[in-house]
Amino acid sequence: MNLFIDNKSGVPIYDQIYSQIKAQIISGVLPEDEALPSMRNLAKDLRISVITTKRAYEELEREGFIYTVAGKGCFVASKNVEGIREALLMEMEEHLKKVLEIAPGCNMTRNDIVDVLDTLIKEEGWG
Repeated sequence: MNLFIDNKSGVPIYDQIYSQIKAQIISGVLPEDEALPSMRNLAKDLRISVITTKRAYEELEREGFIYTVAGKGCFVASKNVEGIREALLMEMEEHLKKVLEIAPGCNMTRNDIVDVLDTLIKEEGWG
């Protein structure tokens, strides 16, 4: 499992860990029942507090991405496809809300926003 911590990003470290592990689970890089590093080992490897790794793991478990076996550690949970889809939709909505907050400062209309989205879709090869 590869994680990259950016201390300059302004994103809390626990959230960076949470987001990267979640993305690796969703993409299949971390398969079902794969053991995650212990909180202590991960904290040591990343040179951060165990409290930080604990918070990231708790968030992942709360959302059903991992499960804990007492005395054995944390493991990747089986994929709840609908739950994962819902989590991704919520994340996408948050990003779109941010776009709508920023757009008026750029004097953008609804059509301008749609045009930008259409351009991005084409650039990414979606259509």
